[in-house]
Amino acid sequence: MQKEVIYSVLIVSANDKFTDSVLSFLPDSGFGPKRAVRNVAMARRSLLDRDFDLIIINTPLPDEFGGNFAIDVASDSNSGVLLFANSDIYDELSAKTEEFGILVLSKPTTKSEVKRSVSLLSATQSRIKKYEEKQQSFEDKIKEIRVINHAKWLIIEHEAMNETQAHKYIEKQAMDRRLTRLRVAEEIIDTYEGSGK
Repeated sequence: MQKEVIYSVLIVSANDKFTDSVLSFLPDSGFGPKRAVRNVAMARRSLLDRDFDLIIINTPLPDEFGGNFAIDVASDSNSGVLLFANSDIYDELSAKTEEFGILVLSKPTTKSEVKRSVSLLSATQSRIKKYEEKQQSFEDKIKEIRVINHAKWLIIEHEAMNETQAHKYIEKQAMDRRLTRLRVAEEIIDTYEGSGK
């Protein structure tokens, strides 16, 4: 069974009607937490508190337009960014932001187009999360191999075992004590290198 993914959302809009409309089709079952702010300064403060999977920006904003903020966010994070702009500047803004992976919608737009865009961004975020999990798993495995190899060489050096014997020793300790090989290796390293030994 596939676990349900929940996406955190930051809405940046000075227009309450826009914010309420977007919130109305972001169900709690798929989106949360949902935070709405009225300007770029508040949005930047929110991003200091936490990362958001999706950032929806309704331009123009009172303290700055919002296009440069969208580019900053897309450049510095893995957040999916959806930018709304009036039709008269849509082409220009789209050309300026497309290389950053920012999705731009022309206002006025339809609910179905907004829903489709949010679904597309959500699917993209899901792929990014899966990639990050695989990357983290790979990095963890490399770290585990390095630590175990380090422990093996300490056993070889201090206990007059060969590499095969040292490997079997770590395996047996892990099995007998119901610990991971990584944990056993860390204890071996601590024994020989920790506490100033």
